[in-house]
Amino acid sequence: MPVLVEYERLSHPGRVNSAPTPHTVSPIADGATVRTRGGANPALARIVSEFEGAGSGYLAACTGGLPPSSAVLAAQDDLALWRSGAATPLHYDAAVTRVRSAFARIAGVDPARVAIGSQTSAFVAMIAASVPDGAEVLCVDGDFSSVVFPFLQHERRGVRVRHVPLAALPDAVSDETWLVAYSLVQSATGEVADARSIRAAADRAGARVLCDATQAAGWLPLESWTADAIVCHTYKWLCAPRGVCLLAVDEDFARELIPVQAGWYAGDDPWASCYGPSAPLATDARRFDVSPAWQAMAGAAPALELFAETDIHAVFKHDVTLADALSEAVGTDARGSAIVTWHDPDREDLARMTAAGIVASGRAGRARVAFHVWNDESDLDRVLRALAR
Repeated sequence: MPVLVEYERLSHPGRVNSAPTPHTVSPIADGATVRTRGGANPALARIVSEFEGAGSGYLAACTGGLPPSSAVLAAQDDLALWRSGAATPLHYDAAVTRVRSAFARIAGVDPARVAIGSQTSAFVAMIAASVPDGAEVLCVDGDFSSVVFPFLQHERRGVRVRHVPLAALPDAVSDETWLVAYSLVQSATGEVADARSIRAAADRAGARVLCDATQAAGWLPLESWTADAIVCHTYKWLCAPRGVCLLAVDEDFARELIPVQAGWYAGDDPWASCYGPSAPLATDARRFDVSPAWQAMAGAAPALELFAETDIHAVFKHDVTLADALSEAVGTDARGSAIVTWHDPDREDLARMTAAGIVASGRAGRARVAFHVWNDESDLDRVLRALAR
């Protein structure tokens, strides 16, 4: 008989968000399944249909998402348009506007606060270039390099980069901290940061907060007020083509940032900003724009709109129900993350899953499995059989 996982929506001060929170979890017996088929939930019917027939055994959204059918069709149409010579810059401007607007809805901000780019590290590098000489940046030990390496390049001008464990991050913020930079969901472990506590600690110290939501946006509700800047590469959980990264930045913080990547697309009127010697930059977050990857934008627009229009709490419940069931089966704590990891230093468990036709991943000596909207209880059963659990 299937094991059911019941949830209730609670608001917990100090938690990263107000997403559905586990209430009671039944133990998983050998061979048991969790009934979480997205199609059974009306809130997920549309998004699940977009992935019909895709990704059987694909448990690697944390490495790269699968495209919804609308994104595939849009990309195919765009390639045909490009091939015919009918694609125009104005055609792509419309896609950029759609992407900016959709991510604004996902992040809960005004579109005027969203900048478009191509890589997380490039946006972080722009922020790193704006850190005052001699200031402290507080990072997480073992965080993804794109959130850390750009700051290390400024140690030559006295910028101090300090690393602490994720759980210790709120308590580690000091009066000397200028910026707290962290990933909302840790890539190597799947741990979810306590964004509210980090924000509160930063406020007490007068520090700014940069949050990388690349491993969170698409399954975990975002709270824009917990960070001064949120950066997100959309090719993972938001299922867009690689090469579309967004930055949502607070207006006050934006005034402290130097648009070191400014080019024609950062101009107040991009098409009047193609040549020097000077042109006024946009007065909103568009001044941090970089020239868009046109073909990627064509596929990203429908993908981001799909997630912007989907009940993120329903996605959270679907993904985490499956993940928590696997966590219990492999003997790790169920922690409300769509990413499950466990020690696998010799990559033996990863090899077993690969041999069973499962696409998973391994990071930092850990096996890593991720559940998203195209997965269901059959994928969970497949992992358990491969691991003989």
